[in-house]
Amino acid sequence: MTKYDYDLFVIGAGSGGVRAARIAAGYGAKVAIAEEYRVGGTCVIRGCVPKKLFVYASHFAEEFEQAKGFGWKVGKSKFDWHKLLANKDAEIDRLNGIYIKNLKAAGVKIIESRAEFEDAHTLRLIADDSTVTAERILVAPGAAPYVPHNVPGATYSITSNEAFHLEKLPKSIAIIGGGYIAVEFAGIFNGLGVDTHLLYRGGPILRGFDQDLREGVQREMIKKGIDVQTHANVIGIVDHTTHFNVEIADKPDIDVELVMYATGRVPNTDGLCLEKAGVILDGAGAIMVDEYSKTNIDNIYAVGDVTNRAQLTPVAIREGHAFADTVYGGKPVAVDHALIPTAVFSQPEMGTAGLTEEAARKQYGKVDIYKSTFRPMKHTLSGSDEQMMMKLIVDPESDKVLGCHIMGPDAGEMAQLLGISLKMGATKADFDATMAVHPTASEELVTMRTKSEG
Repeated sequence: MTKYDYDLFVIGAGSGGVRAARIAAGYGAKVAIAEEYRVGGTCVIRGCVPKKLFVYASHFAEEFEQAKGFGWKVGKSKFDWHKLLANKDAEIDRLNGIYIKNLKAAGVKIIESRAEFEDAHTLRLIADDSTVTAERILVAPGAAPYVPHNVPGATYSITSNEAFHLEKLPKSIAIIGGGYIAVEFAGIFNGLGVDTHLLYRGGPILRGFDQDLREGVQREMIKKGIDVQTHANVIGIVDHTTHFNVEIADKPDIDVELVMYATGRVPNTDGLCLEKAGVILDGAGAIMVDEYSKTNIDNIYAVGDVTNRAQLTPVAIREGHAFADTVYGGKPVAVDHALIPTAVFSQPEMGTAGLTEEAARKQYGKVDIYKSTFRPMKHTLSGSDEQMMMKLIVDPESDKVLGCHIMGPDAGEMAQLLGISLKMGATKADFDATMAVHPTASEELVTMRTKSEG
């Protein structure tokens, strides 16, 4: 008889924790999972799923206008914010139910409580002040929005968490940040008719992505009517009851109805009492792990955003599955974080796989660049002058495609397939030898023959 209550106890029922729990249970482990809010985690409940639903909603005003070029006479339209919220909530409830059903079907016990460490094998369940023990513990509570403590009035702002539950749509908003969350919400609010200001202390937006696409997305956002201000360091927010005054260093203040902070997310380790188990954190509060997601304590593991390796839902899922395969399936799997295709649901959308030009030049020295900027076929009649961009980065010695970056419609869908090609080591010759699909935008990827830079 085991001396522990469970073989595996998982803290956090988000994407990584749920996958790990289900796979481990499938291997025969006795598993429990603790969640203090709702099963599904950030992505399903208050992240990428509701966000993309909002992105869809924000496109319609523009599409109604563009329909005229195709012969459609569109009548007067009216947007209902509360209808969108209700439909979004119904979908989130449905997905939450599916996650619960799948966990129960796998034999995983769901505990609706916050769990905190008492020691390396013991956890305290806050809901009823009881304790449980486990042979192994997986920490997967994700990350939380960051709001600075050194900016006066910052607490007046909302974050992406609250943006999905606003009682009313504001007439104006200032979004502070320049990463993908800030950029995506700027597109959402602007598309829904909100006077939108994006304030980023750096420049251009979307640091870490390819420079050409960063500049391209920023240009297109400005053309759509978003007030994008770079090198805009917010130094204070003042509540005037009817509106907020946003103070910006060396720039004019902005008066808006709502302020949103989207300056990144921090590992959700506060209050877990990890120190009682001896788990080591890095300077950012993230749990330090090895290539198999093991911490410095042999029986404690961590996956997902709490490790700050790559804050993306598919990465957390992959890490959770790899953990279960390694520990309970007898198949050691180390997740490769080197090539992660990803999408930014900005407007226009971005899809990317592989190295940026800047990273490729740093790693390889000389690289060949193939780049094309053009108006998508749809916009030849829509009346929009929005541009699309495609870019390939190639190692001239091996001919290997090191990176591919796309700005425009369905860029995220293309990035998924490009991720497979790059993972398999595709060369520029492979791209050239592939038959084009016509008429599509993606055919540009296999018809670019002239180097723009080398």
